[in-house]
Amino acid sequence: MNQPRIVVLTGAGISAESGVRTFRDNGGLWEEHRVEDVATPDAWAFDPEMVWRFYQARRRQLLEVQPNGAHLALALLQKNMKQFTLITQNVDDLHERGGSSDVIHMHGELRTLRCEASQRSEVRMQASDLTDDVSLCSCCANPVRMRPDIVWFGEIPMHMEAILNAVETCEVFIVVGSSGHVYPAAGLVDQANNAGARTILVNLEAPVNASAFDEILLGPAGELLPQLVDRLISDND
Repeated sequence: MNQPRIVVLTGAGISAESGVRTFRDNGGLWEEHRVEDVATPDAWAFDPEMVWRFYQARRRQLLEVQPNGAHLALALLQKNMKQFTLITQNVDDLHERGGSSDVIHMHGELRTLRCEASQRSEVRMQASDLTDDVSLCSCCANPVRMRPDIVWFGEIPMHMEAILNAVETCEVFIVVGSSGHVYPAAGLVDQANNAGARTILVNLEAPVNASAFDEILLGPAGELLPQLVDRLISDND
């Protein structure tokens, strides 16, 4: 049996089940900060110290959370499928720690910092990298300031060519834990539908674009995704 080309897109909901704070709480704030104050190029230019402290706190939180059943299920699916692509909107490393490889982080990664001069990214997760002191790069003759390696509002998501190519050629497209609000990620299901893919949603509650999916599974991803993965694997043995 020919295995289908599977693409999975994950959003904040899958990480929330591990204790990672989601993008916005009910008050419309991001960990008590306005989005405009911590997640835009203008914020970095206006008050880099506050933005740096905010992201350093988020980077330190990575050491306190663990992958959940949904992360482990996706790693199992990747292991059993020959053509599999995992795309995430999340900036944590829970997919990698759960066993997934070659994860496409479209919004950047907390584990890495980016040199403002060369734009090179470095994994910087030693204790000395997680203080509130500004980190300097190791790639320039005269080390310069590094910034969070995160796609802020107003910036173009990373790896879009690879993402679109994967989605437009897939046969099964699965979205896990996404609000359906943030574009271009929220529009990828439309690309998959146009390509004739079977589209599946796993979400705690119905997002704004739920009507775009062929199959909808509502509930905790840590419970539902392992069941879906078992079904996909058994269907393609």
